[in-house]
Amino acid sequence: MVISSVVMLAWLVKPLIGYVIDHFFNKRIWIFIALAFDVTLVLIIGLLQLPVFVLIVILMLNSANAALRDVAVDGIMCVEGKKFQATGKIQSVQWISISLAGILTGIGGGYIAEKWGYQAGYLMLAPMYLLVGIPAYFYQEEDYMTVEKAASTLAIDLKKLFTNKNLLIVALFIFLYRYSPSFGTPLFFIQRDAFRWGKLWIGALGTISTVFGIIGALLYYRFSTRINIKKWLFWSVFLGAVTTLSYLYYTPVTAIIYDVFYSFLGMFIFIMVMDFMARKSIPGLEATSFALLCSISNLALVTSNLSGAFLLPIVGLKWLIIVSAVTSFLCLPLIKKID
Repeated sequence: MVISSVVMLAWLVKPLIGYVIDHFFNKRIWIFIALAFDVTLVLIIGLLQLPVFVLIVILMLNSANAALRDVAVDGIMCVEGKKFQATGKIQSVQWISISLAGILTGIGGGYIAEKWGYQAGYLMLAPMYLLVGIPAYFYQEEDYMTVEKAASTLAIDLKKLFTNKNLLIVALFIFLYRYSPSFGTPLFFIQRDAFRWGKLWIGALGTISTVFGIIGALLYYRFSTRINIKKWLFWSVFLGAVTTLSYLYYTPVTAIIYDVFYSFLGMFIFIMVMDFMARKSIPGLEATSFALLCSISNLALVTSNLSGAFLLPIVGLKWLIIVSAVTSFLCLPLIKKID
């Protein structure tokens, strides 16, 4: 857990990465830079026998490259999405792609690691990174750098971000909307110890749930331009509280139903929230402001895990679920204040 946390450190400073992307070169060039480093790093891992410490350092650098690519792509999504009023559709395509890639990686990566070892798996990533560069090469980004923006500094842009009342309200709303004490880990132990589910079935159920999540993303793609996001966010709070309370009745049958149906519903709502964040990004600082909101969302999830871990031995699983459902309503007063 410590190693995985260290490897992901770069994802905690995504707003700073966004600032660099917004002000130097352009988003397409940063994607190429990240991909070049990615190819170099996976070749080093694949061709050399390295001690664990060096492997961890390289994985940290690889994770930083992934964060760089992620912020650059999200910046393009915000710019192009707002221009054509298609942030929801682009987000849906992004998360469908990520879900499909996750399934292929889980199946193919596991097979490669078991049959040929991790080094072969990393070597096979090199051509994948090169393939990613093909659509990036054909993307033509408008040069919207103005004199005002060119003269901008980190301090000026931070002032723009943190004096933007609406953005701050959105950030607080996102934190409260995403926050609720987590109880996912205890459910995993119930599956393993009480239900006697094996690793193979748990993995298969996860794959099935991912497929239904893709269906949820497809549905959002279809209806993203027709829904009133603020209205749907309001009602999703109540829906989230009800689905949380449903875990008070947790059996082998309901566990399967919850995993499958809530993956479908959860993906729809998740992309709706991401769409909402993209629409609220600041013009000219799309990569920075969207990355800031994503970091706030990630911080809420980390806080949820920590508070859930703290409360579980004190109140027990039943009351933790109830507390989690009640905290879902903390964000409601802020919805009307968002422009």
